[in-house]
Amino acid sequence: QVQLVESGGRLVQAGGSLRLSCAASGRTFGSYAVGWFRQTPGKEREFVGSISTTGGSTFYADSVKGRFTISRDNFKNTAYLQMNSLKPEDTAVYYCAVTTRGAYLISINGADYWGQGTQVTVSS
Repeated sequence: QVQLVESGGRLVQAGGSLRLSCAASGRTFGSYAVGWFRQTPGKEREFVGSISTTGGSTFYADSVKGRFTISRDNFKNTAYLQMNSLKPEDTAVYYCAVTTRGAYLISINGADYWGQGTQVTVSS
């Protein structure tokens, strides 16, 4: 069992930056690939990016590529989503999730555990 807690979401102006954190319980965090997803009301949850178990590889959605960076610190059991050059269309609830079933987590159905989400609002 893994519990995930996201934090760092808040209101920010367009062009600004935020760093979200995803803190995990347990001693096996390093065995999980981590994915970040986001969701707005009335829309399906969408993939943002993912990082491999060691942090050596990352994969991003085209909509955030070049602006967002995922990292992780397995000693701190924490993953991060650095978001730069934020746009109003980045407004969403951001979720982290983990899986042991693949090198990356890019599909909602592939997640084993989810966090509760953190709200990011980007004003124009």
